[in-house]
Amino acid sequence: MSEYVFKLPDLGEGTVEAEIVEWHVEPGDRVNEGDIIADVMTDKANVEMPSPVTGSVLRTTGEPGDLVPVGSELIAFEVAGDQPQPAPVPEPAVQAEQVATTPPDEPVATSGATPTPEIASESAVPRREGIADRVRTSPAVRRRAKEAGIELSQITGTGPGGRILRQDLEAVLSGQTAQTPPSAAPVGVGEIEEFKVIGVRRVIANHMQASKREIPHFAYVEEVDITRLESLRTRLNTDRESAPSLTYLPFIGMALVRALTEYPQCNAHFDSETGMLKRFKRVHLGIATQTPDGLKVPVVHNADTLSLWRLAGEITRVSAAARDNTATRQELTGSTITLTSLGRLGGIASTPVINAPEVAIIGVNKAIERPVAEAGEVVVRLMMNLSSSFDHRFVDGFDAASLIQRVKAYLEEPATIFIE
Repeated sequence: MSEYVFKLPDLGEGTVEAEIVEWHVEPGDRVNEGDIIADVMTDKANVEMPSPVTGSVLRTTGEPGDLVPVGSELIAFEVAGDQPQPAPVPEPAVQAEQVATTPPDEPVATSGATPTPEIASESAVPRREGIADRVRTSPAVRRRAKEAGIELSQITGTGPGGRILRQDLEAVLSGQTAQTPPSAAPVGVGEIEEFKVIGVRRVIANHMQASKREIPHFAYVEEVDITRLESLRTRLNTDRESAPSLTYLPFIGMALVRALTEYPQCNAHFDSETGMLKRFKRVHLGIATQTPDGLKVPVVHNADTLSLWRLAGEITRVSAAARDNTATRQELTGSTITLTSLGRLGGIASTPVINAPEVAIIGVNKAIERPVAEAGEVVVRLMMNLSSSFDHRFVDGFDAASLIQRVKAYLEEPATIFIE
């Protein structure tokens, strides 16, 4: 018998560390080559780590939420005979914090380690061929459930992709529901539950913190009369009942695309490592989307080449994919400017946080009928505020205001959006 040490491989795209999301094995478990031993998360994606060998688990490194550097020990096995150790993992050259978006034409590095980890979209866990209908859990949990006579298919998993975690089984065995964690001990005036910030929420938190810390935000809010836009939207939805219903977002997206041809400095990335500002000819429109895992930004690539109906369809498609964890990595990266909207919860105004490395974000507030003065009379109009934020290092206040004023002009006379 010999010891086989498996080190965290380079997972590509400059990854220097990965967070442990969940262990599916524990010391003493017997695993076969190719069995999933852990889920780890980079700033780009959730990754299933398969076992490189057949053997027994001797030890594991870290708990869920811990960060493991590339090239350090992840797990050790006891194997039969003398197994060759994997090739050393090169030390990452860059130790910079990774951002949530990258240009779409940036090549994706692949790991030279064997076996190749299965990489999915953020929080998405693809099923391996042949086990599509199998309950997702670790060998240890499966064995304990069998010993206790518990049918795993009756347990609701709270892990990534519905995977049944050890605590889910323990909750059932102790008579609790899988979804209801035990209450914390009372401390004076009430009860407190503590939750470690891990997974997608940690990535979001780090990204938002870095954006606010590094980018001097310039906020600009403007009201827009969308009475005519609502009339056009209603008419188009009536005329094409078989098509998906048009919301305001595709109109705003098209107006923004048109306006960016005059203000290309707002359709850009700032690379803080190289000090280079990259302006894009194509508009890759990020759509901030609330999901069960937190805020994600799926991307409509080449939005400037799409018709109104195609843009509407793509917005709907990528947003749905982000919510149900089927979005690909490409669909979650590469935005050059972002639209964010809380729909009916949009409020009067907001101060959206820029999705670095972008330099601008446009927030859509709710539409509401208000009395306004028009030609010396008070009339009721459908009004909406656009709340925007710009990176003041690269977008002057005048240019930021001019961009939003151009978008406003398109939306208030929506027919002009379609005039070349």
